[in-house]
Amino acid sequence: MKPKLLLSLKITKSPLLAMLAIAGLGGCIQTATTNTQSTQQLASQIAQKYIVADTHIDVPYRLKAAYEDVSLATPNGDFDYPRAKSGGLDVAFMSIYIPPSLEEKGSGSKELADQLIDMVEAIVEKTPEKYQLAYSTAQMQANFDQGIISLPLGMENGSAIEGKLENLQHFYDRGIRYITLAHSKANHISDSSYDKNRPAKGLTKFGKELVVQMNNIGVMVDVSHISDEAFYQVMQISKVPVIASHSSARHFTPGFERNMSDDMIQLLAKNGGVIQINFGSTFISQTSIENANAFKAAAKIHMDTNGLTHNSEQMEAFTKAYRAQTPFEYASLDDVLDHFDHVVKIAGIDYVGIGSDYDGVGDSLPTGLKDVSAYPNLIEGLLTRGYSEQDIAKILSGNLIRVWQQVETHAQQYN
Repeated sequence: MKPKLLLSLKITKSPLLAMLAIAGLGGCIQTATTNTQSTQQLASQIAQKYIVADTHIDVPYRLKAAYEDVSLATPNGDFDYPRAKSGGLDVAFMSIYIPPSLEEKGSGSKELADQLIDMVEAIVEKTPEKYQLAYSTAQMQANFDQGIISLPLGMENGSAIEGKLENLQHFYDRGIRYITLAHSKANHISDSSYDKNRPAKGLTKFGKELVVQMNNIGVMVDVSHISDEAFYQVMQISKVPVIASHSSARHFTPGFERNMSDDMIQLLAKNGGVIQINFGSTFISQTSIENANAFKAAAKIHMDTNGLTHNSEQMEAFTKAYRAQTPFEYASLDDVLDHFDHVVKIAGIDYVGIGSDYDGVGDSLPTGLKDVSAYPNLIEGLLTRGYSEQDIAKILSGNLIRVWQQVETHAQQYN
């Protein structure tokens, strides 16, 4: 029981609540609170009381495309400081996203990764009272204690390693604390779930060496995006739990390999890992997937027939007309909650968390979860479905913190 009690102390924003939880009084507090306040009010309080961690937010690449000052309210995107504070977000993993096209071109992956990390560092340097980097769980906790939002770094697509283990050390030194081994194309590390071309039949020789070194140095292995074969190979190699930083349950999206099958989720849990649920409608809802696929097919026919390019004015007009007649089918908050329920049912409460993919999935976010101010809506839904406050605290950050700490401990022992 001791590790769980210590964990509750780490993730609570209320020392009094933590002490009462140790004394076994947490349930009484929840019952009394629920009797006197609405579920919505309780959800807002929980969002502010516990560390809320989201392992995948694509702010850096969004700002590279169109810079905005995210220390202030922004008219675009899914993330900024006022909305994050409103939603109770305390730990926002900044995705250092590297397009697969750079490795296909043969250069530029490492350079872009460094540029995007520079961008996050610049945000912190400009507003240190609002944002700080977090190289460790201890730094994350220290930031939290001061009311500062942590911006730890996760690399989406290991192509920036460029086949050199010394680059792993370089990016660790720069703050990278997880690496998504591949993205939408096979790379020098791993095959991709999106790519029919599977040259490595899982991980490459270098990829297998990289997983070992990630364990040794203290970088979490992220299995989102990789092929099923690569996932099973990671599970055989890794000495510590791994994460799926932004994936959902394939149970609801049959045939969509980007999500995780029940067997994969159960194996991830057996090894202590966590699946962080992606909020994008086309990760959550089969109806949304079919709607999006129908549009893509119609758009391709129109583009090929008329010799158009994706970014042409004619294609923009086609898209507008198509969507006026056939609107996109957004998933609902209940659809997202179904994914949490499913993971808990087949694997347990200790193996699920939040990996929204805010700023990474465009205009496809579910109703009720449109930006980082919406975590209380998720919490309210969990409360309505009967989750206890203690269970919700695990989902908000406790499970992710446990894995991160285990990875840190293994690296300390190795070194």
